[in-house]
Amino acid sequence: MINPVYDRIGTTYNATRRADPYIASRVTALLQPETGKLYLDMGCGTGNYMHYLTERGFLFYGIDPSGTMLDVARVKCPGSRFIKGEAENIPLEDSHFDGAIALFTFHHWHDKPSGLNELFRVLKPGCRLVFLSFTAEQMDGYWLKHYFPEMIKRSGELVPDQDTMRDMLHQAGFSAVETEKYFVQEDLQDHFLYSNKFRPEQYLNPEIRKGISSFAAFSTPDELEQGLKRLETDIQEGAIQEVIKNYNNENGDYLFYVVSKA
Repeated sequence: MINPVYDRIGTTYNATRRADPYIASRVTALLQPETGKLYLDMGCGTGNYMHYLTERGFLFYGIDPSGTMLDVARVKCPGSRFIKGEAENIPLEDSHFDGAIALFTFHHWHDKPSGLNELFRVLKPGCRLVFLSFTAEQMDGYWLKHYFPEMIKRSGELVPDQDTMRDMLHQAGFSAVETEKYFVQEDLQDHFLYSNKFRPEQYLNPEIRKGISSFAAFSTPDELEQGLKRLETDIQEGAIQEVIKNYNNENGDYLFYVVSKA
């Protein structure tokens, strides 16, 4: 079943979502792409990170279930090929790609083991796959939980813990699973859920929230209204800094998974 969230937010997505240079540089370093080889961006969305990589001479296919998102991506990356589809059913032959990325998309897959099996199938032996995702444990460390606890809980339920993720990857056939913590930077340019960790006032901006799937899909009107009121009051009174301090931790805000197909 195709998640309708991104068709709903896709037309305005690029107003607040763009490739962050630091994240893009880490993706490049972890994937280790080579010119002349073909790579897959699974869940490419509007093509923000794909654009960064193709601008540097790397060849990518983009796959996404949202036609609205792909319409934007085709304009942004005119020389690239895009396919409307889901991770669980990639309409391409075996061993087609020399590597793949899947950034901020894994939590939307409705059948994660099937999606991993499909990625394994379309990748060539010896290549790398890079995920950027999160765990429920990491989300419990977001200070946003203080204001939107049910939204954070629902979002965290969409992803496995690290051990389960490793097991799923191994069961799909991948090997050498490595992880790298990502901590949100103060100059972050891509406004995903916890991007404004250091700029709480940004969450009061409906344009910022509009591009974040958790706000679009997992918050209720009552929780959103009450949480925003509490957040605005705490910002005005200066209490927000103590809230942020209480949630400080070393778990990382997001997590890179880097795996190989032997």
